[in-house]
Amino acid sequence: MCTKSEAHAPTQHKTKQIFKAHRGSAPRPSPDHAPSARPRLRPAFRARQRRLTGCSPCGVWRSGEEPCLVSGSWPGCPAPSRSGVLAFRLALIQLQVSSIKSDNITRACSLVREAAKQGANIVSLPECFNSPYGTNYFPEYAEKIPGESTKKLSEVAKENSIYLIGGSIPEEDDGKLYNTCAVFGPDGNLLVKHRKIHLFDIDVPGKITFQESKTLSPGDSFSTFDTPYCRVGLGICYDMRFAELAQIYARRGCQLLVYPGAFNMTTGPAHWELLQRARAVDNQVYVATASPARDEKASYVAWGHSTVVDPWGQVLTKAGTEETILYSDIDLKKLSEIRQQIPILKQKRADLYSVESKKP
Repeated sequence: MCTKSEAHAPTQHKTKQIFKAHRGSAPRPSPDHAPSARPRLRPAFRARQRRLTGCSPCGVWRSGEEPCLVSGSWPGCPAPSRSGVLAFRLALIQLQVSSIKSDNITRACSLVREAAKQGANIVSLPECFNSPYGTNYFPEYAEKIPGESTKKLSEVAKENSIYLIGGSIPEEDDGKLYNTCAVFGPDGNLLVKHRKIHLFDIDVPGKITFQESKTLSPGDSFSTFDTPYCRVGLGICYDMRFAELAQIYARRGCQLLVYPGAFNMTTGPAHWELLQRARAVDNQVYVATASPARDEKASYVAWGHSTVVDPWGQVLTKAGTEETILYSDIDLKKLSEIRQQIPILKQKRADLYSVESKKP
């Protein structure tokens, strides 16, 4: 397994060993200018944790009676603070997926354990981590939830006391197939199940044609879960193209959006990073994507390059194409500073436009 990842920022930087923590202090950008250099390294992220009163909808952590940037009042926020911990470690597992389901599950669990040893609090697997990606594979590899794959995820989450975002698997339920992400808490309990809302049906002449709808059915619900650190919103791959979903998650208090995804060799180089940075800047949230590792011999070749983007739109860290674990320390204080400096959440013109959610 390769032990390197690419760290991207507005300026060029050297590649870092992935099993060494990305412990850069958060840059404090001015309202109109992005930072021009990578900050100096800090000690272990736990030393930076401190407790304040927090507002989940606007993400501003404060010690006084300041107004919420979303609701306009405090403590009248609809979902007040989590624990007040201002930093946590996120790990993205870029798994090399094979045609043998049991091997995929075993290796995924092994890498989850490694990530937990390196201090990860939240870990994500990639889209279709237990199965090759393809409409002909979905029926063969599909299973119910709970089932073989999710039972193992539950066990490894409990064993390591982490929040585990289970990438996605082909799920069978009542005669229908779904592309489903199951999330487990530190006690091993299922927290939420996200079925891919937007199915990947595209036709780029001469390059790629794909129709998930030939075998899969779409999900019909929003999916968020709470941690002691922040609220997390979920999407799967093609869901990331739909800005409305991210806006609704941000309005519901999410500060981190996670998209297990398998972009391909056509859409990957064109849109993978662009979409992540757009969702991050539009909503002033962290965005993370977990891709399978690239397999040039597969019928569907994944782009790879699992990534973490901060609310300023900077790429904090990005993997290459091989199997690896990508780490990023998420700094919620930085998020609140950016929202205070450029307060778009309280500047929206609800009298002129709105994004409406038709389900809870």
